[in-house]
Amino acid sequence: MDKRNRQILKIALPSIVSNITVPLLGLVDVAIVGHLGAAAYIGAIAVGGMTFNVVYWIFGFLRMGTSGMTSQALGRRDLGETARMLARSLGIALAIASVLIAAQTLLREASLGIMRPTAEVGRLASVYFNILIWGAPAMLGLFSLSGWFIGMQDSRSPMAVAIVQNIVNIAASTLLVFGAGLKVEGVAYGTLIAQYSGFAMAAAICATRYRKLYRHFSWEGVWQRGAMSHFFKVNRDIFLRTLCMVSVMLFFTSAGSWQGEVVLAVNTLLMQFYLLFSYVMDGFAYAGEALSGRYYGARNNAALDDTIKHLFRWGLGMAAAFTAVYALGGDAFLSLLTDEPSVVAASHEYYYWALAVPLAGMAAFVWDGVFIGCTMTRGMLVSMFCAAATFFILYYALRGTYANHGLWAAFIAFLVVRGAVQSAIKVKS
Repeated sequence: MDKRNRQILKIALPSIVSNITVPLLGLVDVAIVGHLGAAAYIGAIAVGGMTFNVVYWIFGFLRMGTSGMTSQALGRRDLGETARMLARSLGIALAIASVLIAAQTLLREASLGIMRPTAEVGRLASVYFNILIWGAPAMLGLFSLSGWFIGMQDSRSPMAVAIVQNIVNIAASTLLVFGAGLKVEGVAYGTLIAQYSGFAMAAAICATRYRKLYRHFSWEGVWQRGAMSHFFKVNRDIFLRTLCMVSVMLFFTSAGSWQGEVVLAVNTLLMQFYLLFSYVMDGFAYAGEALSGRYYGARNNAALDDTIKHLFRWGLGMAAAFTAVYALGGDAFLSLLTDEPSVVAASHEYYYWALAVPLAGMAAFVWDGVFIGCTMTRGMLVSMFCAAATFFILYYALRGTYANHGLWAAFIAFLVVRGAVQSAIKVKS
């Protein structure tokens, strides 16, 4: 194995382990409520979960921007700026979380108004939301810490945090639901406990493992106007790009809910195939962020180009492997998530769309990592805008005849266009 592959795997493998555990927070919730005896429970987790996905995706720049700028500072050997970047990102994360908690009623009602679930699903989703909104400081703080760890070429710390977080989530949710009989409330409280456990552990790792950085740190420059301007300039396009992505994902869930509880449950289950693949591929994207940012900061074009080539080889291999696994083990996976026969039966009609996800989305995931590391945020925005426009145009062209099939076709096109546009943009340090 050559040097470049070793560098990629050193970051990617721990990131894959930790990223697989991220969707497990949602998968555990879905799996637990999927055995409570009604499709409405699955729908409530879908609606409530999508609400938080929307909110947190919008502020995903806290992780992505922090990772790219930290890795570039490390490439320049500017250790003082790496420490200031963490303080800057955490301060902004906690400020945003405070605003979200203050505006929780508006957020909840806006979400339910947009997705228009049935009365029972809406009631259960509100219960779920009212509890989990208090996890915003922990989740946004984890975004900043995780991005900083990746920028420092450290993917082991996020892995350890994610593993512990999910162990806590599984134990707490299972105990509260099946032991205390709390149902949706138990799932929400279990997840909330896990969120704060993860944040506390990440903060402790940062304070101990990176204590030598303290001597390079000073508050002077953390909130300096030029530094803040650069931070928000880099993240402005990421923010707008994320809004485009959020609009697609929110609309996907909403369009499913408009077709009834069974279709909503089917789309929720099949979307787990996409989420699982995305978090595995993000392991290689994180390697792309760390290595591309480091070589970009050091202005090493040869190493940057070689890293991109190796990342795509790994991406193609992963796409082929996931397609094979989904083709052979799909029914078993669905059975783990729910024992509702109507939902499992209805899923078969749309299953082949899930098989198309890995090859359709591979390029976009790899390029996202490279673009974040190089802070090429405008390219990310342009590609996402083109992909979102394609999604909505295709959906409205197909919805009258193909209904939910048209929705899935538009989503696959969304993935393909993202990667195609990014591939046309040149990356140089």
